[in-house]
Amino acid sequence: MSGLLALLDDVAGIAKVAAANVDDIAGQAAKASAKAAGAVIDDAAVTPKYVHGFAPARELPIVGKIALGSIRNKLVILLPLALLLASFAPWLITPLLMLGGSYLCFEGAEKVYHLFKPHALHADGHMPEEGDPTHLEEQKIAGAVKTDFILSAEIMTIILAALDADQSIWFQAGALGLAGIIITVVVYGSVALIVKADDFGLWLARVGQLSVTRALGRGIVKFMPALMKLLMIVGTAAMIWVGGSIVIHGLHELGMHHPYEEIHHMAELATEAVAHSVADAASFAGWFVTAFFDGIFGLIYGLILIPVVAKIINPLIRAVRGKPSDAH
Repeated sequence: MSGLLALLDDVAGIAKVAAANVDDIAGQAAKASAKAAGAVIDDAAVTPKYVHGFAPARELPIVGKIALGSIRNKLVILLPLALLLASFAPWLITPLLMLGGSYLCFEGAEKVYHLFKPHALHADGHMPEEGDPTHLEEQKIAGAVKTDFILSAEIMTIILAALDADQSIWFQAGALGLAGIIITVVVYGSVALIVKADDFGLWLARVGQLSVTRALGRGIVKFMPALMKLLMIVGTAAMIWVGGSIVIHGLHELGMHHPYEEIHHMAELATEAVAHSVADAASFAGWFVTAFFDGIFGLIYGLILIPVVAKIINPLIRAVRGKPSDAH
């Protein structure tokens, strides 16, 4: 009997340790997920365009298939690669983060550039008008999953860099996997709500028993285009800000301390200035100044990358793939 009690006591102890580890993993996952906010916002802002032009009945199934592809990207491909990277080549994390940050800066700056040069928009940003609907749907899903892979790679790398490096590989795997699942659920759950909001508004406007519910439905329908534009603006700003921040911090870690030190100094000055008047706003002032100048850097850097990508990188990629050059 005493042996059984001792065994139960040991099991209880193991359960407590396991529970503590689960709590730690969840905490680390939530903390690390917050670091990837910029890429997450952009992911949520970009995805709704892939269901544009399809019948309402196909919108949620398409979002579901893209979400499954995103889970596969994160857990089956990127998570093992991230763990191998952390175990055998941790020195590569900062350069890869900077590469991903460069991509975010480029994408964000390109969207800003297209505001002034709308004729330069990519042709693949529009829904094909002809063709077999099933084939078109498969093409759209494949394109969305490919785009998600790039954003997911950036998200997972940011999360990996935010995790405690002294934790075991299994702890990191658990936190990384949980963060990936959380982000995917949040992103594609939000996308599902966004793409069906106008249908919900139409339903309210048609079957609402009260004039106020019908008015609410009409308001939702009218508000959705503005919401989509707002999401694109917020997503673009987040890309530029986060991308600039990643590149600046990467340069700092690699020994190139400018412009990190200048921005840090300006943030300290803003914090001190605000602290004299409104103490509670001091930390926000420091964050805002840092984010503002990170964003300015990210926009300038991204604009510089646009001709580099168009004139050098894209032709090289087409040459490697054996595809003819496209007029841009």
